[in-house]
Amino acid sequence: QVQLVESGGGLVQAGGSLRLSCVASGMIFRISDMGWYRQAPDEQREMVAMIQSGGSTDYADSVKGRFTISRDNAKNTVYLQMASLKPEDTAVYFCAADVGRFSKRYWGQGTQVTVSS
Repeated sequence: QVQLVESGGGLVQAGGSLRLSCVASGMIFRISDMGWYRQAPDEQREMVAMIQSGGSTDYADSVKGRFTISRDNAKNTVYLQMASLKPEDTAVYFCAADVGRFSKRYWGQGTQVTVSS
């Protein structure tokens, strides 16, 4: 089994910054893509940012220029540095990782990010 544990969420004022972390543990042989999704109340879960093992990244248009994703392959950890936060960034943020030969996707339990205006 694989476990993903997120940390770093919280309450911040608009314009502020937060850094999310996610550590993967368990039966891990290889992690291809890692990244972050978010889900606001009454909204569908959406991709925020993803990063491949080689470092290639993909961002949602709404966060480009404000959020930066990075990873430490040796530590099976992915980070999301969020800056210039807006109230519309308020959501539960979920870590995702594609693990193993068949890139099975695993999810973290989620961490709340609340941006006050």
